[in-house]
Amino acid sequence: MAENSLRNVIVSIKGAGEMASGVAWRLWQANIRRIFLLEIPRPMAVRRRVSFCETIYEGAFSVDGVPAVRVENASETYRAWEQGKLAVAVDPHWTLIRQMQPQIVIDAIIAKMNLGTSLNEAPLVIGLGPGFQAGVDVHMVVETNRGHNLGRILLAGSAEANTGVPGDIGGYAQERVLRAPCSGVFTTGAEIGLSVRQGERIGAVNGKPVAAGIAGVIRGLLRDGTAIEQGVKLGDIDPRSEVGYCSTVSDKALAIGGAALEAILRVYNG
Repeated sequence: MAENSLRNVIVSIKGAGEMASGVAWRLWQANIRRIFLLEIPRPMAVRRRVSFCETIYEGAFSVDGVPAVRVENASETYRAWEQGKLAVAVDPHWTLIRQMQPQIVIDAIIAKMNLGTSLNEAPLVIGLGPGFQAGVDVHMVVETNRGHNLGRILLAGSAEANTGVPGDIGGYAQERVLRAPCSGVFTTGAEIGLSVRQGERIGAVNGKPVAAGIAGVIRGLLRDGTAIEQGVKLGDIDPRSEVGYCSTVSDKALAIGGAALEAILRVYNG
């Protein structure tokens, strides 16, 4: 692929959860501003304070100082950019990609499988995490698994398989994650940023209590009234108890966002 200027490049990001938002945030900081993110009608982000998908519910939302607004079509997307904001649309079938014809498409859904992304969607297509094969489904794959290769760009092959094990924070992994004890509706009166004790009730699913496995700060939590399946992640507790971490882009999201930026700069000279 030939080198091109980034001056007018358009970037589409599939997904607007934590990792997708980390990518969008990093690109924005590098002055790549013509970005639109595509989401499902009712996204379920745990780390809501750092996820642009909250724009779907709120109409407008900022992540770590970067503003976004919900849009419905291409003309509103251009208007958002003119206002100095990212654009976020409910578009589960990715119709805006066909309309906007971006130069770059980034699949940041983190579904652990390819939900339909293909090489012909844009001159540069990047896939985050497992489920993509570089050179077949996408041009480049970004490793998302914590460890030595986090953020590495692959030009052939696939990212490491999903381990199913949460990342270690402060010596805790599984213990810090809140999971649904059954299928049903999650109800909670707790808020992100709240300090909790081990064993303290955070909420319930169909009356079955959900309690904190460790003491710390609620770093992420699904919205009250969310319908979920058994075993789904409801939230996480940060044992470091730094409230500021709840509303700033994480180390992992920064690494993945930086890798996406590197992948773009390998093709576009800026």
